[in-house]
Amino acid sequence: MSDIPAADKVYTACVLIIGNEILSGRTQDTNLAYIAQGLAQIGVVLKEARVIPDVCDTIAATVNELRAKYDYVFTTGGIGPTHDDITAECVAKAFGVQNTLHPEAHRILQSVIKPEDLNEARLRMAHTPQGATLIVNVVSRVPGFKMENVYVMAGIPRVMQAMFDAVKPTLKGGPPVLSRTVSCDLPEGIIAKGLGEVQTRYPDLDIGSYPAFRRGGGFHVSLVLRGRDAALLDRAAGEVAAMVKGLGGNPALE
Repeated sequence: MSDIPAADKVYTACVLIIGNEILSGRTQDTNLAYIAQGLAQIGVVLKEARVIPDVCDTIAATVNELRAKYDYVFTTGGIGPTHDDITAECVAKAFGVQNTLHPEAHRILQSVIKPEDLNEARLRMAHTPQGATLIVNVVSRVPGFKMENVYVMAGIPRVMQAMFDAVKPTLKGGPPVLSRTVSCDLPEGIIAKGLGEVQTRYPDLDIGSYPAFRRGGGFHVSLVLRGRDAALLDRAAGEVAAMVKGLGGNPALE
């Protein structure tokens, strides 16, 4: 990818959600949507998201697979003080380095936690893979960290958002990913053929159909078009709206 001109390069990313509590259904993830929306704003294409358990071999192997495949990997979860917060040591294993006490992270903890309360469990939060740089956390101060193209962040949504907002300005991307939405009340089966034909005519756009039931009953479908070229999006969205109208629907263009 190094031979691709910067203006033409498509930067890609993956989100790796770590935690048994997500897989159990006890905790609902909200971090993925925040990261996806933020990446779209800076022209980074989120290509994949995975949810994996708190198993060190699984975490290390998955990190190594994804960091070789994408420009950016964002992990969430597993950097707290308890025994199951093992993400830092697993990322260290993935990179083949030691998980050591980071001097600056240690200083930050000392500034927010009383010496008598800075026990061994809390000191776990100041350990990072050797060579890592810290990710600022303006909410609880305890930092995340970065290893090459892997960004390791907290699972708590408000803290994760602060960390992501801190690294977002440093990321390279392309033109922002734009979207247009055509809403209607026609069933998907009626619009499927015409929508597929529009997609064929516009291969550079991502066109999807997202159905739902209204509370009062009946179908509602959002036809979402995504791409980087505003003029192309407008033209394709116009064709989708015309197609819906031709099928007897009442399209609403957003």
